[in-house]
Amino acid sequence: MNRKTLVLAAAMGLLAPVLAACGDAESGSGSGDAIVVGTTDRFTASEEEGLAPLDPAWAYDVGTWNILRQTVQTLMVQPRGDGEPVPEAAESCGFTDAGNERYSCTLRDGLQFSNGDPITAQDVKYSIDRALSLEGDSGVFALLSTIDTVETQGDREVIFHLKAADATFPYKLSTPVAGIVNKDDYAQDKLRDGFDVDGSGPYTMESEVKDGALVRATFTKNPSYKGVLQTNNDKVEMVAYDSAESMGDALEDGKIDVMTRSMSPDQIQKLANATDGDIELVESPGLEIRYLAFNTKAASVKDKAVRQAMAQVINRDELVAKVYGSQAEPLFSLVPAGVTGHSNAFFNKYGDPNVAKAREELEDAGVDTPVKLTLHYTTDHYGPATKAEFEQLSKQLNDSGLFETDTEGTTWDKFRKAGQDGKYDVYGMGWFPDYPDADAFVAPFLDEDNFLNSPYVNTDVRKDLIPQSRRQADRLNASKTFEKIQDIVADDVPVLPLWQGKQYLAARDDITGTAYALNSSSTLQLWELGRGVSG
Repeated sequence: MNRKTLVLAAAMGLLAPVLAACGDAESGSGSGDAIVVGTTDRFTASEEEGLAPLDPAWAYDVGTWNILRQTVQTLMVQPRGDGEPVPEAAESCGFTDAGNERYSCTLRDGLQFSNGDPITAQDVKYSIDRALSLEGDSGVFALLSTIDTVETQGDREVIFHLKAADATFPYKLSTPVAGIVNKDDYAQDKLRDGFDVDGSGPYTMESEVKDGALVRATFTKNPSYKGVLQTNNDKVEMVAYDSAESMGDALEDGKIDVMTRSMSPDQIQKLANATDGDIELVESPGLEIRYLAFNTKAASVKDKAVRQAMAQVINRDELVAKVYGSQAEPLFSLVPAGVTGHSNAFFNKYGDPNVAKAREELEDAGVDTPVKLTLHYTTDHYGPATKAEFEQLSKQLNDSGLFETDTEGTTWDKFRKAGQDGKYDVYGMGWFPDYPDADAFVAPFLDEDNFLNSPYVNTDVRKDLIPQSRRQADRLNASKTFEKIQDIVADDVPVLPLWQGKQYLAARDDITGTAYALNSSSTLQLWELGRGVSG
């Protein structure tokens, strides 16, 4: 039978998850066993991608963060159902001045790392200072860039003195880069190589590694954990699969209980249309976006008329319809729909796709056509439909007669570093927000130390508009500022937003808690999962 379950979404008026294809048969790995979760995320330790993929001072993608959120505790955490962050390792937190430049937290009494060592305010200071001083190549340290100094008073009080007002700071303290680590496990002057993780989160973790990649992570309930999260299971195993197809087969065969990112559009459609069986599909709104990134110093795209022409030619509706169907929506801004401050800046500037306008823009700028480009994409990080997406993008550009493009796919362990190093003129990226605020879709792309390592600089955005937006404690009041930023991006096109996706999870029907297993930022909340009979 088909079933819908409504869940109150506190933040941004998000729609409720939808459950489909629910049967009545009991299945999975058996009552009392570990809940087994499949993923196609790749966790590698390589020279290209970095040898410390799970160090909080380096990790900066949704897959590694989903491991760290289970194991490394933060002062704040996003609550169940989303909303503003609440104290987690902290007992209380808040701004203590009118200018939002002094933020104080008091730790819970009796906190300890999973090995039994007590956690003090000095450990928090050590962890934050360490992340800032290491300046990991991933750029994740930039999330803490508004911190000036960290002060401790006694063993339980931590005071953050900020360089400028930052109303989003509580959100930033909920991200893994602000995770509390033990100085005995994490050296101050170097990243922690490999796949070992230690912290004070709801789980401890054991890693199974093969050929330099994490293939299985076993999360065991941490008896020392103190925080707001309720753990509904004793053990979860996360298994990495090479493809969505093999992950789907494992779910059907009962080898795993839950299937997470990334499923193929065909798999999602099949599950959504099913009217019986013992697997249910959970669909919920998401804030994942996809976009093209530009090396604005590269000769082929240095002239912004080329980037504007691409924005004028690409047909997002056609792209989404042919590749993702109802599983995505066209996106006309960095800030997605559903987030306060969103505007359709690219549609406002370019309107519907128009080859004649694009040709005129290129002619006025003196750009010879066809413009030759290679569109680069990653083959193994954003799901199996990425190849088809880039073939469709290439076809649209080539059919205009203004571009001559081809596509090239590369594995994530090489792709990510090549993009940061400026080796690609144009390449496709996805983004899962660090927290559900417009700042998380603007600063990581446009601010200093941005994670793309983009050469694009707009002084007004960096020095005026981003700081101005952070001074607004009421985020609705920051909307006008974010709209100005989005208009600038639409004109300069350092990035070109394409679509906004929904998020999906599939589970055998004896698994409970699936409606809360993913929040709007695509955080995997393994503690929500339990085993029982439903349907």
